[in-house]
Amino acid sequence: MTSAWITGFSLSLALIVAIGAQNAFVLRQGLRREHVGPIVLFCAAMDALLIAAGVAGLGGVIGAAPVLTTLLTWGGAAFLAAYGLRALWRARRPGALAAAGAGGLTRRQALAQVAAFTLLNPHVYLDTVLLVGSIGAQQAAAARPAFVLGAASASALWFSGLGYGARWLAPVFARPRAWQVLDLAIGATMLVLAAALLA
Repeated sequence: MTSAWITGFSLSLALIVAIGAQNAFVLRQGLRREHVGPIVLFCAAMDALLIAAGVAGLGGVIGAAPVLTTLLTWGGAAFLAAYGLRALWRARRPGALAAAGAGGLTRRQALAQVAAFTLLNPHVYLDTVLLVGSIGAQQAAAARPAFVLGAASASALWFSGLGYGARWLAPVFARPRAWQVLDLAIGATMLVLAAALLA
């Protein structure tokens, strides 16, 4: 059981730490200190749900439905491209940005955006459902719950650290130039990810 937990934890952590759209959004919201708790909870809960579904066999169903994969790919690429262009537009006027200033997202808007980053990204399904899920499904039946718990623990730890740990960077992001660099990096990352999805 302990071995299955460690396997799930290390595999999930290795996959989730990569810079991606979801992580960039959580970091930005953490820096702005906007709705961090609900966002972190949503990300961790969705990862746990998708990993559990993958271990239970959902990966085979998704792999056998190329139309669903195509729809997710196009929808995800469009969303990432739109968000990337929006981040680049924000970078044009960095003086208007502040870590905890007005003009932020409502809780509903923030959750809608993080849901889109999570559910419209085919890589989320490849990582959690297909890859982590298939490895978890190879565990002995009695060890599978420990594997899922380990993988979900890694996700919860990562998103909590990213969302709540961002406040340590707040002094750096008190300068408009730092926000401009972050938005340029986020915009470029989103556009590269959108292009990679379509490629």
